[in-house]
Amino acid sequence: MEQVVILARVSTDKQEYQRQLNELNDYCNGVGWNVKATFCNKISGAKSIEERTEIQELLQYVKTHQISRVVCLSIDRLGRNTLEALRAIQCLNENHVALFVKNYNLETLTPDGKVNPVASLICTILLEIASMERLTIKERMTSGRNQYIARCRKEGVKMGRPSTYRKSVDTYKSQYTKEISLLKKNLSLRNISAITGTSINTLRRIKKVAIGA
Repeated sequence: MEQVVILARVSTDKQEYQRQLNELNDYCNGVGWNVKATFCNKISGAKSIEERTEIQELLQYVKTHQISRVVCLSIDRLGRNTLEALRAIQCLNENHVALFVKNYNLETLTPDGKVNPVASLICTILLEIASMERLTIKERMTSGRNQYIARCRKEGVKMGRPSTYRKSVDTYKSQYTKEISLLKKNLSLRNISAITGTSINTLRRIKKVAIGA
C-alpha cells in the first residue's frame, strides 16, 4: 500500500479545512492509499514557504519517511504565490515525492519517478490563475473601500471617531490615576511622560479635564 500525506489550507481563522480533509481521506481510502500524516494551516497562500509552518513540516516529513505522494484538493491549497508554490513542488520532486491534485487528477511525477512535463505546465498555469484571482480580490476590496470613502465624503458623512466623542472626567480619573498623582505633585510634563510613557499632549488634556488646571 502506497504511503501518502495530505495537505490542506484555508486563508483565514474563520474558515475551516475539515471538508478538505474529509474529501481527501475518502479519496485516499477509495484508491488504496494509506494516509500517514496530515498537514494543515490557516494562513494566506501568498506567504513564503518559510512563513508557512505546515509546508516546512511537510517537506521535512517527506525527507525522513517513505512517502510517495502529497495529496491536496486544488493547486491553490499549495499556495497562491506561483514562485513559492513551484519551490515547494521542486523540493518534492527532488525527494521523489509526487504532488497529486485531486480536482484535476494531476500528478507531478510519472510512475517511474520522472517529472511529468505536462502536469508541471498545467500546475504552473493553474498557479498563475490562482495568483491573479488573489490580486483581483485584493483590488476589488481596495476599490470598494475607496468608493465607500468617496461616497461618504460626497454625502458629508464623517469618517472615524465622532467629533463629539469626549472622555468623561471619571474616565480620565480612573484611567490615569498615576499621571494625575504626579501632576498634583507639580512634576514637569516631560518628566511625567518619561515615567509613565503617556504623551505630553495627553498629559495636557488630563491636567485640563481631570485637575482643572
